Amino acid sequence: MRFRVHPAWWPFLAVASPVLVPWLAVQTRRFVTGRARARRVNGERISSAGPLELPVLDDIELTVLVDFEHHNGFVGDAGVSYAIRTPGGTTLMDVGFGPETPVLLQNASRLGFPAARIDDVVISHLHPDHMGGLRAARAGRVEWPDGFRPRADTPCFVPAQAEASGMDVRRVDGPRLLPGGLATTGPLARMLCLTGWTEEQALVAKRKDGALVVVTGCGHPTIETILEMARRLDPAGVHTVVGGLHFPITTSRISRFGIQFQQIIGTGKGWWEEISDTDLTATIAALNEAGVRRLLLSAHDTCDHAVERFRREVRADVEVLRAGSSYTL
Repeated sequence: MRFRVHPAWWPFLAVASPVLVPWLAVQTRRFVTGRARARRVNGERISSAGPLELPVLDDIELTVLVDFEHHNGFVGDAGVSYAIRTPGGTTLMDVGFGPETPVLLQNASRLGFPAARIDDVVISHLHPDHMGGLRAARAGRVEWPDGFRPRADTPCFVPAQAEASGMDVRRVDGPRLLPGGLATTGPLARMLCLTGWTEEQALVAKRKDGALVVVTGCGHPTIETILEMARRLDPAGVHTVVGGLHFPITTSRISRFGIQFQQIIGTGKGWWEEISDTDLTATIAALNEAGVRRLLLSAHDTCDHAVERFRREVRADVEVLRAGSSYTL
């Protein structure tokens, strides 16, 4: 039997219950209120969004610098960093755990991908595995590994208040076009248990056949919400979905000291609830209903069980992203 919190912790939790129970009561009330607010806010943001004049991009290539699965010679990590190249330039989406692990620097070096090649940076959301580690998240500042830092004044688009030393930080308040021909959905909200209110943006691009590509970080707002916003920005169908969808049903990629962190704090469920196959079935149905033709799935926040269900049940070409690979979108 799998436990989100190992039984070895249970005696400690019992002793701490006089403090823990009131704290959980406060967190529960905050979470329930925030969950309802997030649904309302997202509805308002989507309904108020208008179409964007997305340019048709003849060539879109995504290179995986950081992800959980990896090719030989590369290093895997439960974080994300993607380089997206278009005729208009190269966008770096997220920086994984940044300087807290050697992964980004090592993989970028092996790929022959210097930071000087980056024209702009997009941070999907302000979590440690996307903005440069725990210290970065606590400080509200995007952090880079030594030896891998974009040119000074490179634009850095963030979905909530944050800093990034030496960069031109631009907070995104809603859908907008970005350099290189990509667009952002603007921030979409999700209330996460214990970690609180989270704003996450996804990227949207228009292929040469007129269909859309959607790239997510973790997909915390749910892919259903993200796809709904993408369709408001451009009514063309979504051909390809890339990135994380956050389904740690059987286990977490980030597990420390007997605690399955992704199962507790990142699913949009309360601490007393668990993400389940029922939730996964609904998301698979949404992808099929949307007519998605290709799914390039990140395993950094999705367990092997969920990955296999996506492979079997999504009526699309499904692949798992691997660090060291490039994909023509």
